[in-house]
Amino acid sequence: MEEDQIEKFVAAYLKKKGFKQAEHAFQEELQQQQQQPSKNNSSSSISTNSLTDSDIAKHLLTVSGLENGPAQYQDGYSKLRSWTYSSLDLYKHELLRVLYPVFIHCFMDLVEKGHIQEARTFFNSYREDHEMMHSRDLQKLEGVLSPSHLEEMEFAHTLRQSKVKIKICQYSYELLLQFLHKTKLTTMLGIVNEHINFQVSPGQPSSISDDAEVVTLIGSSQDEATQINQKEIHWGLLEDSLEERLEKGGVLLSDSEKADGEIKEGELDDNKKRSVEGTKQGMPMKKLKKDKAVNATAKTGRPEANTVSMAPRVKPELTLPVISTEVEKSILEDLRNRVQLSSVSLPSISFYTFINTHNGLNCSSISHDGSLVAGGFSDSSLKIWDMAKLGQEAVGSVLQGENGTTSSEHFLGLNGGKRPYTLFQGHSGPVYSATFSPLGDYLLSSSADSTIRLWSTKLNANLVCYKGHNYPVWDVQFSPVGHYFASASHDRTARIWSMDRIQPLRIMAGHLSDVDCVQWHANCNYIVTGSSDKTVRLWDVQSGECVRIFIGHRSMVLSLAMSPDGRYMASGDEDGAIMMWDLSSGRCVTPLMGHTSCVWTLAFSCEGSLLASGSADCTVKLWDVTTSTKVPRTEENKGGSTNRLRSLKTLPTKSTPVYSLRFSRRNLLFAAGALSRSLE
Repeated sequence: MEEDQIEKFVAAYLKKKGFKQAEHAFQEELQQQQQQPSKNNSSSSISTNSLTDSDIAKHLLTVSGLENGPAQYQDGYSKLRSWTYSSLDLYKHELLRVLYPVFIHCFMDLVEKGHIQEARTFFNSYREDHEMMHSRDLQKLEGVLSPSHLEEMEFAHTLRQSKVKIKICQYSYELLLQFLHKTKLTTMLGIVNEHINFQVSPGQPSSISDDAEVVTLIGSSQDEATQINQKEIHWGLLEDSLEERLEKGGVLLSDSEKADGEIKEGELDDNKKRSVEGTKQGMPMKKLKKDKAVNATAKTGRPEANTVSMAPRVKPELTLPVISTEVEKSILEDLRNRVQLSSVSLPSISFYTFINTHNGLNCSSISHDGSLVAGGFSDSSLKIWDMAKLGQEAVGSVLQGENGTTSSEHFLGLNGGKRPYTLFQGHSGPVYSATFSPLGDYLLSSSADSTIRLWSTKLNANLVCYKGHNYPVWDVQFSPVGHYFASASHDRTARIWSMDRIQPLRIMAGHLSDVDCVQWHANCNYIVTGSSDKTVRLWDVQSGECVRIFIGHRSMVLSLAMSPDGRYMASGDEDGAIMMWDLSSGRCVTPLMGHTSCVWTLAFSCEGSLLASGSADCTVKLWDVTTSTKVPRTEENKGGSTNRLRSLKTLPTKSTPVYSLRFSRRNLLFAAGALSRSLE
């Protein structure tokens, strides 16, 4: 075998495996040999050695030849997969973490070399192994059909240039390397060396419950998150808020007065058509609610109320809109008559069911008093139903829940004759999100056409079209004080807007994939975003900087909610997991497990004692926040029993995935969803 051939094979091998330092040193050595006067002698010596050591030459030829063929990837990954699944249970969950990065890089290597058919076969053979944890990533890679696609895809480019950080114990690490060397799986060894950065720790393997934190997502390393999470944040409530004025003024009603006021306010609600309870449920239900309010507030009402009143006060970073005296009086009236909820005093729930949507409903939104319900549809339309008018035309069915909790369902569909809704048209693509302003006089909608539109519910007209995003806008949310709103998009940014400006005030960039949902902090100084990159980020509205990164979800984050005191945040993901976070520390206080499908919506009760979650599994669940945030970490790791205790109640619908939840200012829970015939 000639000297030049050996040099080429060695150089190609080192380059292919990513051994950059070794390749550089090899090239330097070759250059030095060429510059030496005794080059001929050296060459003959090397040539002689190569002839005598023919085994090395054959090995280099074999490696080079085999690795150019697609069979090496299929065979190597298959052997690694079989060995991993047959490993001892003690180490298996750690070794399984290696399979996903090896899988995607095998696929991309095959595509890069032009073996498209073999790449598709390989991808389809093993994708089921990773569907649960990485379905979103697989959907993106599924569209790669040529090397040019791979070069143009930013997601693939990021994967290629970054290393996945995996935590693993010393023994598992040694087992893996020993297996790869023993079986001569050089292709797999090369991928592991080039694309995985192992954090080897001494001692026993980490527990399976810690798996969410041991595989760090590309680009969002734990080091970066730790550094960002050291920034100071002020999670308190705004100074001089209406709640604070109510507390200072000493005009809070006693429990008995509050209970008596329920009936009077119920009558006022009937007259003003502001609340659905009076028009739909009638006096028997009102009396039931009154009895519950009396019992609950007598037992546990006051302690729950203090969680909000004891929160620190902060100054606003945004210029707040002026609220008229009439509106202030209306809000204060609601606050005085708020029902105090707790684990022994659950809310009444009013459920609005959309029927005959023909799978066209993408989103729903409920106004703060429950008087208006909006739906966004795939045909680019937006429809609003007035509950007071709807009540005159159709009668909803009432479902009696356990322990006296009442749920009413009002069917929103076409029932002949005059159209029962107001139709808003203007978008040129499916409407993905809608949100009412705090007073219900405006409605925002976002669409696949990359725009956000502002509508007047008084004038029934489109007022403004906001353009700034370059791709579909998945979510839009009004701030708690109105006027300002936030949007989340496929372009991987979130943006802050004000109603009087057509350009965004701030652009928040940092997520590595779609920003799927957005929510405001109670003091309006922060927004929080959830993404398909499986992380949640907290942003400072004034500076536009990311001040917290929350890592722990195993799938895309679909829903967010902020506690009324601004201290905690809840996030729900595609797998049905809900995580409660402490904003100050950036740590997960407790996971809430129970849903079996996507958690599409979350809402805290007004005093912050309960969390409601709505899911694609057709249930609404109520969680005890007070207990959940006080459980010590030692109990969290014991098992699932503590999680079951934190779930207070599960309320199943007939066959309706839950799209949206909203607590009114008086703590009535509104919910909405579309009846799904396929689930029956």
